Amino acid sequence: MTKDMHSIRRALTGISGVPVTPYGADGEINEALLAKLISRLADAGIHNLMAAGNTGEFFSLSLDEIRRVHAVTAEAAAGKTLISAAVGRSLVEAKALARDAIAAGCGAIMSHHPMDPFAGPAAQADYFLSLADASTVPVIAYVRTDTFSVADFRRLGEHENIAGVKFASTTLMLLADVIRSTRDLPTIWVCGLAEAWAPAFYAIGAQGFTSGFVNVFPEASLAVHAALGRNDFAAARALIDRFAGFEELRTHYRNGSNVTVVKEALSILGHDVGSVRLPGVPHLSPAERAELEAIIQAQLVPA
Repeated sequence: MTKDMHSIRRALTGISGVPVTPYGADGEINEALLAKLISRLADAGIHNLMAAGNTGEFFSLSLDEIRRVHAVTAEAAAGKTLISAAVGRSLVEAKALARDAIAAGCGAIMSHHPMDPFAGPAAQADYFLSLADASTVPVIAYVRTDTFSVADFRRLGEHENIAGVKFASTTLMLLADVIRSTRDLPTIWVCGLAEAWAPAFYAIGAQGFTSGFVNVFPEASLAVHAALGRNDFAAARALIDRFAGFEELRTHYRNGSNVTVVKEALSILGHDVGSVRLPGVPHLSPAERAELEAIIQAQLVPA
């Protein structure tokens, strides 16, 4: 077990924010702005930042761009928070990205779900296990399916270098079975579906949650986390209700506007982070933009 496993697991019980990747007018990564955005989140006290995660447009970035995002994020955080470098695609590429991210100073590896159309569930679990075998820092497995068996999840939990699992399925009875079957293990089961799902996940036994909204209003996400930490579900729901419209907008176009909403919200607040790369939805419609502006203005008014 790596020496930092305890601190990694503690961070996973907090908020795992997924920063956007900003682009300049030329469409290239705006590294200076990325550094400012990361510094802002680290200073706000976000417990874990997943560099080049889905909200960071992992699948729209080249491998070299992913490496740059990892390196800039690690440097900008300046040791104030955990940086989990997102890796993925082929297992060979994932391992290579992990090695370079570790060399750049990232403290953990977050493995994207292997998306090969011909992948078998147990073999996808093996993908995570192989990456964990190769990594010299703890690994977080990002599972985006309900096809894994409880036994597959237990295999992940039993690996000494897997700190936790980012569980991103809405099949909560599966999660309940998994947690019930792994109570003897130290694995952290993280809500991978952001704030709106976090109360239900916490009630089952998950700890911590991921967030894209944290890019926009980190203090609101931290307030949700604090409420859940004291088992005040009513307070957590009241806070989440204030930005429920934001999350609903992200589901448009079969989730194609997921990152678009976050980026346009940052633009409204004065951070020009560029549009979303294809095949994401580059821009919201005028009506959607107006709705987003109203949601942001309401969020700016103290509760």
